[in-house]
Amino acid sequence: MHRRTFMSSAGVLMLGGPLIRSAAAQQAGALGDAFGRLTQMHALLVRRGDETVFAAARRGGGLESAANIKSCSKSLVALLLGAAIARGEIANVQARLRDVAPGLIPRDATEGVADITMEDLVTLRAGLASTSGANYGAWVGSRNWVSYVLRQPMVARPGGRMIYSTGSSHVLGAALAEATGKTLLVQARERLGGPMGIEIPARTADPQGYYFGGNQMALTPRAMLRIAMMIRDGGRHDGRQIVSPDWMRASLQPRTLSPFSGMAYGYGWFLTDSGYVLARGYGGQVIAAHPERRLAVAITSDPTQPARSAGYFGDIMDLLDGPVLSA
Repeated sequence: MHRRTFMSSAGVLMLGGPLIRSAAAQQAGALGDAFGRLTQMHALLVRRGDETVFAAARRGGGLESAANIKSCSKSLVALLLGAAIARGEIANVQARLRDVAPGLIPRDATEGVADITMEDLVTLRAGLASTSGANYGAWVGSRNWVSYVLRQPMVARPGGRMIYSTGSSHVLGAALAEATGKTLLVQARERLGGPMGIEIPARTADPQGYYFGGNQMALTPRAMLRIAMMIRDGGRHDGRQIVSPDWMRASLQPRTLSPFSGMAYGYGWFLTDSGYVLARGYGGQVIAAHPERRLAVAITSDPTQPARSAGYFGDIMDLLDGPVLSA
Protein backbone atom coordinates (compact mmCIF):
# COMPACT_ATOMS: atom_id res chain seq x y z
CA MET A 1 0.00 0.00 0.00
CA HIS A 2 1.30 3.47 -0.85
CA ARG A 3 1.97 5.71 2.08
CA ARG A 4 -0.36 8.69 2.07
CA THR A 5 -1.04 11.45 4.55
CA PHE A 6 -3.81 13.99 4.22
CA MET A 7 -4.66 17.08 6.15
CA SER A 8 -7.19 19.80 5.56
CA SER A 9 -8.86 22.39 7.73
CA ALA A 10 -12.07 21.95 5.76
CA GLY A 11 -15.12 20.59 7.54
CA VAL A 12 -18.76 19.61 6.90
CA LEU A 13 -21.94 21.41 7.86
CA MET A 14 -25.22 19.87 9.00
CA LEU A 15 -28.17 21.75 7.54
CA GLY A 16 -31.67 20.34 7.90
CA GLY A 17 -30.54 16.75 8.27
CA PRO A 18 -28.47 15.86 5.16
CA LEU A 19 -24.75 16.37 5.23
CA ILE A 20 -23.82 19.34 3.07
CA ARG A 21 -20.14 19.90 2.44
CA SER A 22 -18.83 23.40 3.07
CA ALA A 23 -17.21 25.30 0.20
CA ALA A 24 -13.83 24.68 1.84
CA ALA A 25 -14.52 20.96 2.02
CA GLN A 26 -15.59 20.90 -1.63
CA GLN A 27 -12.39 22.67 -2.64
CA ALA A 28 -10.28 20.27 -0.59
CA GLY A 29 -12.19 17.41 -2.18
CA ALA A 30 -11.40 18.72 -5.66
CA LEU A 31 -7.73 18.94 -4.73
CA GLY A 32 -7.83 15.42 -3.34
CA ASP A 33 -9.47 14.10 -6.49
CA ALA A 34 -6.82 15.76 -8.67
CA PHE A 35 -4.03 14.45 -6.46
CA GLY A 36 -5.48 10.96 -6.75
CA ARG A 37 -5.52 11.14 -10.55
CA LEU A 38 -2.01 12.51 -10.96
CA THR A 39 -0.13 9.37 -10.00
CA GLN A 40 3.25 10.84 -11.02
CA MET A 41 2.84 13.38 -8.21
CA HIS A 42 4.47 12.52 -4.88
CA ALA A 43 3.41 15.43 -2.67
CA LEU A 44 1.08 18.42 -2.86
CA LEU A 45 0.88 21.27 -0.37
CA VAL A 46 -1.44 24.25 -0.83
CA ARG A 47 -1.57 27.22 1.51
CA ARG A 48 -3.99 30.14 1.29
CA GLY A 49 -3.04 33.05 3.51
CA ASP A 50 -2.13 31.56 6.87
CA GLU A 51 -4.12 28.36 6.35
CA THR A 52 -2.88 25.10 4.89
CA VAL A 53 -5.87 23.91 2.88
CA PHE A 54 -4.33 20.73 1.52
CA ALA A 55 -1.33 18.57 2.32
CA ALA A 56 -0.90 15.08 0.95
CA ALA A 57 1.98 12.74 0.16
CA ARG A 58 2.50 9.29 -1.26
CA ARG A 59 5.86 7.72 -2.01
CA GLY A 60 8.91 9.95 -2.20
CA GLY A 61 9.43 10.05 1.58
CA GLY A 62 6.39 12.11 2.55
CA LEU A 63 6.28 15.76 3.52
CA GLU A 64 9.31 15.78 5.81
CA SER A 65 11.95 14.08 3.63
CA ALA A 66 14.15 16.00 1.21
CA ALA A 67 13.39 15.59 -2.49
CA ASN A 68 15.54 16.55 -5.45
CA ILE A 69 13.97 19.76 -6.74
CA LYS A 70 15.97 19.58 -10.00
CA SER A 71 15.86 22.88 -11.94
CA CYS A 72 13.89 24.67 -9.23
CA SER A 73 17.47 25.19 -8.05
CA LYS A 74 17.86 27.85 -10.75
CA SER A 75 15.21 29.99 -9.09
CA LEU A 76 16.97 29.82 -5.72
CA VAL A 77 20.30 30.75 -7.29
CA ALA A 78 18.50 33.78 -8.74
CA LEU A 79 17.49 34.78 -5.21
CA LEU A 80 21.13 34.49 -4.14
CA LEU A 81 22.13 36.84 -6.95
CA GLY A 82 19.69 39.37 -5.51
CA ALA A 83 21.21 38.88 -2.06
CA ALA A 84 24.74 39.46 -3.39
CA ILE A 85 23.64 42.66 -5.15
CA ALA A 86 21.86 43.91 -2.02
CA ARG A 87 25.09 43.38 -0.05
CA GLY A 88 27.20 45.22 -2.60
CA GLU A 89 29.19 42.10 -3.49
CA ILE A 90 28.07 42.48 -7.11
CA ALA A 91 27.37 45.96 -8.43
CA ASN A 92 24.16 45.22 -10.33
CA VAL A 93 22.67 42.85 -12.90
CA GLN A 94 24.59 44.58 -15.68
CA ALA A 95 27.92 43.58 -14.13
CA ARG A 96 29.91 41.57 -16.64
CA LEU A 97 31.52 38.21 -16.05
CA ARG A 98 34.94 39.81 -16.60
CA ASP A 99 34.22 42.21 -13.73
CA VAL A 100 32.61 39.74 -11.32
CA ALA A 101 34.72 36.62 -11.77
CA PRO A 102 37.47 37.03 -14.39
CA GLY A 103 39.27 33.94 -13.12
CA LEU A 104 36.45 31.74 -14.40
CA ILE A 105 37.10 32.66 -18.03
CA PRO A 106 39.44 30.19 -19.77
CA ARG A 107 42.06 31.50 -22.17
CA ASP A 108 40.34 29.75 -25.06
CA ALA A 109 36.86 30.97 -24.16
CA THR A 110 34.41 31.80 -26.92
CA GLU A 111 34.77 35.39 -28.05
CA GLY A 112 32.34 37.64 -26.20
CA VAL A 113 31.79 35.58 -23.05
CA ALA A 114 33.67 38.09 -20.91
CA ASP A 115 30.93 40.62 -21.62
CA ILE A 116 28.07 38.32 -20.66
CA THR A 117 26.21 39.99 -17.80
CA MET A 118 24.70 38.58 -14.63
CA GLU A 119 21.31 39.45 -16.11
CA ASP A 120 22.11 37.40 -19.22
CA LEU A 121 22.94 34.41 -17.03
CA VAL A 122 19.98 34.66 -14.63
CA THR A 123 17.50 35.02 -17.50
CA LEU A 124 19.12 32.18 -19.51
CA ARG A 125 20.03 34.57 -22.32
CA ALA A 126 23.80 34.08 -22.33
CA GLY A 127 23.72 33.29 -26.06
CA LEU A 128 25.86 30.16 -25.71
CA ALA A 129 24.79 26.74 -27.00
CA SER A 130 22.77 24.84 -24.41
CA THR A 131 24.28 22.27 -22.08
CA SER A 132 20.86 20.87 -21.19
CA GLY A 133 18.89 18.10 -22.87
CA ALA A 134 20.98 15.97 -25.20
CA ASN A 135 24.12 17.95 -24.33
CA TYR A 136 23.83 17.51 -20.57
CA GLY A 137 25.76 14.25 -20.19
CA ALA A 138 28.85 15.45 -22.04
CA TRP A 139 28.88 18.64 -20.01
CA VAL A 140 28.71 17.05 -16.53
CA GLY A 141 31.22 14.45 -17.70
CA SER A 142 33.77 17.14 -18.54
CA ARG A 143 36.78 17.99 -16.40
CA ASN A 144 35.82 21.63 -15.92
CA TRP A 145 32.12 22.46 -16.08
CA VAL A 146 32.50 26.24 -16.11
CA SER A 147 35.17 26.25 -18.83
CA TYR A 148 33.12 23.80 -20.89
CA VAL A 149 30.15 26.18 -20.87
CA LEU A 150 32.29 29.21 -21.74
CA ARG A 151 33.79 27.38 -24.71
CA GLN A 152 30.41 26.64 -26.29
CA PRO A 153 29.65 28.37 -29.59
CA MET A 154 27.74 31.64 -29.46
CA VAL A 155 24.44 30.81 -31.14
CA ALA A 156 22.54 33.98 -30.26
CA ARG A 157 23.25 37.51 -29.12
CA PRO A 158 23.77 37.69 -25.32
CA GLY A 159 20.68 39.29 -23.85
CA GLY A 160 18.60 38.12 -26.81
CA ARG A 161 16.48 34.99 -26.87
CA MET A 162 16.16 32.49 -24.03
CA ILE A 163 18.35 29.40 -24.41
CA TYR A 164 17.45 26.98 -21.65
CA SER A 165 20.83 25.83 -20.34
CA THR A 166 21.72 24.57 -16.89
CA GLY A 167 25.29 25.57 -17.68
CA SER A 168 24.31 29.25 -17.64
CA SER A 169 22.95 28.87 -14.11
CA HIS A 170 26.06 26.96 -13.07
CA VAL A 171 28.33 29.74 -14.32
CA LEU A 172 26.17 32.21 -12.38
CA GLY A 173 26.56 30.10 -9.24
CA ALA A 174 30.33 29.94 -9.69
CA ALA A 175 30.44 33.71 -10.23
CA LEU A 176 28.48 34.19 -7.00
CA ALA A 177 30.98 32.02 -5.16
CA GLU A 178 33.87 34.09 -6.50
CA ALA A 179 32.18 37.44 -5.79
CA THR A 180 31.12 36.60 -2.24
CA GLY A 181 33.99 34.39 -1.14
CA LYS A 182 31.40 31.85 0.01
CA THR A 183 30.39 28.61 -1.64
CA LEU A 184 26.93 28.49 -3.14
CA LEU A 185 25.92 26.02 -0.43
CA VAL A 186 27.05 28.37 2.35
CA GLN A 187 25.21 31.27 0.71
CA ALA A 188 22.03 29.22 0.42
CA ARG A 189 22.24 28.20 4.06
CA GLU A 190 23.15 31.62 5.45
CA ARG A 191 20.94 33.80 3.27
CA LEU A 192 17.89 31.61 2.72
CA GLY A 193 17.91 28.46 4.83
CA GLY A 194 18.95 29.85 8.20
CA PRO A 195 16.69 32.93 8.23
CA MET A 196 13.73 30.80 7.10
CA GLY A 197 14.36 27.79 9.33
CA ILE A 198 15.00 25.53 6.33
CA GLU A 199 17.61 22.81 6.19
CA ILE A 200 19.55 22.78 2.92
CA PRO A 201 21.58 19.58 2.49
CA ALA A 202 24.89 19.44 0.65
CA ARG A 203 24.65 18.60 -3.03
CA THR A 204 26.79 17.81 -6.06
CA ALA A 205 29.85 19.96 -6.76
CA ASP A 206 31.82 20.11 -9.99
CA PRO A 207 35.47 19.00 -10.28
CA GLN A 208 36.65 22.48 -9.25
CA GLY A 209 34.43 22.46 -6.15
CA TYR A 210 31.69 24.81 -7.34
CA TYR A 211 28.33 23.57 -6.13
CA PHE A 212 25.78 22.80 -8.80
CA GLY A 213 24.19 26.09 -9.80
CA GLY A 214 21.12 24.85 -11.63
CA ASN A 215 20.25 21.34 -10.51
CA GLN A 216 20.31 18.74 -7.74
CA MET A 217 19.34 20.86 -4.73
CA ALA A 218 17.21 18.96 -2.22
CA LEU A 219 14.42 20.37 -0.06
CA THR A 220 11.48 18.90 1.81
CA PRO A 221 8.02 19.70 0.44
CA ARG A 222 7.37 21.78 3.58
CA ALA A 223 10.54 23.79 2.94
CA MET A 224 9.47 24.32 -0.67
CA LEU A 225 6.14 25.62 0.59
CA ARG A 226 7.92 28.03 2.93
CA ILE A 227 9.88 29.45 -0.01
CA ALA A 228 6.66 29.75 -2.02
CA MET A 229 5.12 31.70 0.86
CA MET A 230 8.13 34.01 0.99
CA ILE A 231 7.84 34.72 -2.74
CA ARG A 232 4.09 35.25 -2.35
CA ASP A 233 4.72 37.71 0.48
CA GLY A 234 7.16 39.92 -1.38
CA GLY A 235 10.33 38.40 0.00
CA ARG A 236 9.23 38.38 3.65
CA HIS A 237 9.11 35.45 6.06
CA ASP A 238 7.77 35.60 9.60
CA GLY A 239 8.04 39.40 9.63
CA ARG A 240 11.61 39.45 8.31
CA GLN A 241 12.70 40.62 4.87
CA ILE A 242 14.64 37.70 3.39
CA VAL A 243 14.93 38.98 -0.19
CA SER A 244 14.97 42.71 -0.88
CA PRO A 245 11.71 44.21 -2.17
CA ASP A 246 13.59 45.78 -5.08
CA TRP A 247 14.91 42.39 -6.18
CA MET A 248 11.51 40.77 -5.80
CA ARG A 249 9.89 43.43 -7.99
CA ALA A 250 12.64 43.14 -10.59
CA SER A 251 12.50 39.34 -10.53
CA LEU A 252 8.82 39.24 -11.38
CA GLN A 253 9.07 41.45 -14.45
CA PRO A 254 8.96 39.45 -17.71
CA ARG A 255 12.38 39.48 -19.40
CA THR A 256 12.02 36.76 -22.03
CA LEU A 257 9.84 33.84 -23.11
CA SER A 258 10.41 30.11 -22.75
CA PRO A 259 10.81 28.49 -26.17
CA PHE A 260 9.13 25.36 -24.80
CA SER A 261 6.14 26.47 -22.71
CA GLY A 262 5.77 30.01 -24.03
CA MET A 263 5.70 31.28 -20.44
CA ALA A 264 7.30 34.57 -19.54
CA TYR A 265 10.51 34.36 -17.52
CA GLY A 266 11.91 36.92 -15.10
CA TYR A 267 15.01 36.65 -12.95
CA GLY A 268 14.96 32.88 -12.54
CA TRP A 269 11.18 32.51 -12.22
CA PHE A 270 8.49 31.57 -14.74
CA LEU A 271 5.49 33.92 -14.83
CA THR A 272 2.08 32.69 -15.99
CA ASP A 273 -0.77 34.62 -17.56
CA SER A 274 -2.96 33.53 -14.64
CA GLY A 275 -0.70 35.25 -12.09
CA TYR A 276 1.57 32.49 -10.81
CA VAL A 277 5.27 32.81 -10.08
CA LEU A 278 6.85 29.39 -10.72
CA ALA A 279 10.04 27.48 -10.17
CA ARG A 280 9.96 24.36 -12.31
CA GLY A 281 12.13 21.24 -12.16
CA TYR A 282 12.42 18.09 -14.25
CA GLY A 283 9.80 15.46 -13.52
CA GLY A 284 7.28 17.92 -12.10
CA GLN A 285 8.94 19.64 -9.15
CA VAL A 286 7.19 22.98 -8.58
CA ILE A 287 7.41 25.92 -6.19
CA ALA A 288 4.53 28.27 -6.98
CA ALA A 289 3.16 31.49 -5.58
CA HIS A 290 0.14 33.55 -6.54
CA PRO A 291 0.51 36.87 -4.71
CA GLU A 292 -2.90 38.26 -5.70
CA ARG A 293 -4.78 35.19 -4.45
CA ARG A 294 -2.46 34.75 -1.42
CA LEU A 295 -1.62 31.19 -2.52
CA ALA A 296 1.56 29.19 -2.05
CA VAL A 297 2.05 25.71 -3.51
CA ALA A 298 4.70 23.00 -3.35
CA ILE A 299 4.69 19.94 -5.59
CA THR A 300 7.13 17.06 -5.80
CA SER A 301 6.89 14.31 -8.39
CA ASP A 302 8.69 11.27 -9.71
CA PRO A 303 12.10 12.71 -10.72
CA THR A 304 12.73 9.92 -13.22
CA GLN A 305 9.76 10.72 -15.46
CA PRO A 306 9.49 13.68 -17.87
CA ALA A 307 6.99 16.47 -17.31
CA ARG A 308 6.47 18.19 -20.64
CA SER A 309 4.26 21.21 -21.16
CA ALA A 310 1.96 19.13 -23.35
CA GLY A 311 1.96 16.26 -20.85
CA TYR A 312 2.27 16.01 -17.08
CA PHE A 313 3.37 19.62 -16.58
CA GLY A 314 0.27 20.64 -18.49
CA ASP A 315 -1.71 18.58 -15.98
CA ILE A 316 0.02 20.44 -13.15
CA MET A 317 -0.92 23.77 -14.71
CA ASP A 318 -4.54 22.59 -15.03
CA LEU A 319 -4.41 21.78 -11.31
CA LEU A 320 -2.92 25.18 -10.44
CA ASP A 321 -5.31 27.14 -12.64
CA GLY A 322 -8.30 25.04 -11.59
CA PRO A 323 -8.76 23.54 -8.08
CA VAL A 324 -5.79 25.37 -6.53
CA LEU A 325 -6.81 28.80 -7.80
CA SER A 326 -10.29 28.15 -6.41
CA ALA A 327 -8.99 27.07 -3.00
